[in-house]
Amino acid sequence: MRIPVPEEILPASALGRVHFIGIGGAGLSAIARIMLARGVEVSGSDGVDSPVLDALRQLGATVHVGHAAEQVHGADTLVVSTAVREDNPEYLEARRLGLRVLPRSAGLAAVMADRRVLAVAGTHGKTTTTSLLTVALQAAGADPTYAVGGELAQSGTNAAVGSSDLFVAEADESDGAFLVYEPYAAVVTNVEADHLDSWGTEEAYRAAFDEFVARVAPDGFLVACVDDPGAAALRPVAERLGRTFIGVGEAATADVRAVDVALVGSTSAFTVVDMSAGGGVELGRVTLQIPGRHYVLDALAALTVGLRLGLDFDALRRGLESFTGTRRRMERKGEAGGVRVYDSYAHHPAEIAGDLVAARSVAGEGRVVVAFQPHLVSRTRLFGRAMGEALGAADEVVVLDVYLAREDPDPEVTGQLVADAVPLPPERVVAVPGIPEAAAELARRARPGDLVVTLGAGTVTQVGPLVLDLLGER
Repeated sequence: MRIPVPEEILPASALGRVHFIGIGGAGLSAIARIMLARGVEVSGSDGVDSPVLDALRQLGATVHVGHAAEQVHGADTLVVSTAVREDNPEYLEARRLGLRVLPRSAGLAAVMADRRVLAVAGTHGKTTTTSLLTVALQAAGADPTYAVGGELAQSGTNAAVGSSDLFVAEADESDGAFLVYEPYAAVVTNVEADHLDSWGTEEAYRAAFDEFVARVAPDGFLVACVDDPGAAALRPVAERLGRTFIGVGEAATADVRAVDVALVGSTSAFTVVDMSAGGGVELGRVTLQIPGRHYVLDALAALTVGLRLGLDFDALRRGLESFTGTRRRMERKGEAGGVRVYDSYAHHPAEIAGDLVAARSVAGEGRVVVAFQPHLVSRTRLFGRAMGEALGAADEVVVLDVYLAREDPDPEVTGQLVADAVPLPPERVVAVPGIPEAAAELARRARPGDLVVTLGAGTVTQVGPLVLDLLGER
């Protein structure tokens, strides 16, 4: 459901008691955490109980499992997840009572008030880049408030209130949320067609990033990865608007370059060269504890923001090198029977391809065995074949049925559509209906030395622990 953004967004302190529908989600739970830390009275509801709900209860929120009209009584403001449908009883009751109703984007903007916002946008890599930027700034003594679309391994949380005036935020383009914010500085990791169920056309999607650039403060700056054509195309947009543009990447056109990139096992190393000073000045080498060339680019963007803010390179590097990951971004789940199991949120063809390159580095001499769960009917309809082609980089592939999320099923758009497009021999690809079947297939196919990776934005994250159990029994 799309909720209109009000013309005036009040600061969180002026919202009264705030009730969140879908409070267990990554976006809303982050906002709720920040509001609770600032003394705002918070309540909320979600469809199922979870550790996130337990954590919010411990912080002082009143949280319900299930949705009922009376649960909004006493609230002054409602913040609604995009996954909520228009017939939700709490939403309908809030409308009847005349409560203030905000989309997630306006809720986040409310807690950003009076802060210098560093917004991270892009089709892929937002969560990791936001997380890397957060830990780098913390290591450099900046102590930002942050709201991330995943849990940082170091803190075990997706949001916290810092002591400085900086606010690091993941700026989601899927529903246009990033066009609500007015960042001092911004990062664009890449721009590649996605979320066309919301934007309609690729041209409209790309135009939204042009508009996002226009929202950056005139005295601020934009960092974009020029290895990506979509992000590189924002340079003339920024220059026309009078915004400072800093290109990062391995490309010769980058203002801050990563050179001598080395992917070894579960690490990624690169040397940083500042090209703005007389032919290039080598700043130092960074070794990340996360695997993959795409994470090198994410880290380089985060580092560049810190440098532009005037922070020390060595301190920023220490933060980046201490980063052990974000939940569901090539997250190690464990090992059993000589088989390592990782889990990742990758759900777009480019993300799948990037994570499988990283997986190949981690696997070493072992094979890569993958379970993939397509996310959203609309995305699978558009990109299902490309998803299958990207999965061809694995050695064995198990495809689950489509995770519907906020959409209705389509009998012509299933996991089989993706499986049919995987360019591997038929015996190395199988489509299965659900979680138990996927776990059983992975355990059957994996052998000592292999790397098992579960990919997708839905419930596929439940597969890894089941695989470990089955391998342990074996």
